[in-house]
Amino acid sequence: MSTNGSVIRCSIDGKEYLAKAGKYINDVARENGVYIPTLCNVIGIHPQGACRICTITVNGRMMTACTTPVAEGMDIKTNTSELQDLRKSIVELMYVEGNHFCPACEKSGNCELQALAYRFQMMVSRFPYTFPKRKIDARNPKLVKNYNRCILCKRCIRAIKDEQGRSYFAFRKRGHKVEVGIDVDLGKFISDEVAQKAMDICPVGALIKKEQAFRIPIGKRKYDKTPIGADVESHHV
Repeated sequence: MSTNGSVIRCSIDGKEYLAKAGKYINDVARENGVYIPTLCNVIGIHPQGACRICTITVNGRMMTACTTPVAEGMDIKTNTSELQDLRKSIVELMYVEGNHFCPACEKSGNCELQALAYRFQMMVSRFPYTFPKRKIDARNPKLVKNYNRCILCKRCIRAIKDEQGRSYFAFRKRGHKVEVGIDVDLGKFISDEVAQKAMDICPVGALIKKEQAFRIPIGKRKYDKTPIGADVESHHV
């Protein structure tokens, strides 16, 4: 992303905003109280555009809000019926491609995928469930990796690293068999603090710190009473 610090004008959902040239659309929108859903983007970490849920239209063309910098004269739409249906279909695909049994998940109520399903009023997916056979890996001394819940967002790969900048997580295999696993050797030295950070940054229940499950009672979790995006949409109100 390049920026020279100049201020530009852009339109988001019919309203004009001032923003620094080169700033990502998702950041500009969030700072102005416009919520654009995402499952892979994290503030402070270089975006990847992995989940595509933040897809918006710029001058009529679909783009990802997390990887597209704002520019002078952009006409940005974030909340059309077409975009909402696209996002809902992506969430539905994530559910049918994995094994997400929310009532039995330790992350229920704190899960961003579940919260988006509620936001998009997902009842029954329009796609057939695949019910893949996937493992649960508890070999790591601090973390349990549940492959049934992983949505391949790359958050853990990009954010959870040691002092030398090496990631504790990496892609394995190829094609439809690809998965994100914990490095066996490096993972032996993961601290309690880093393990907790990994659990917190995972948007679903794919990474659970051992001996931490159900620490927060159901009914008092993040999305139990407040819908996802409410913190952004209340901005400047």
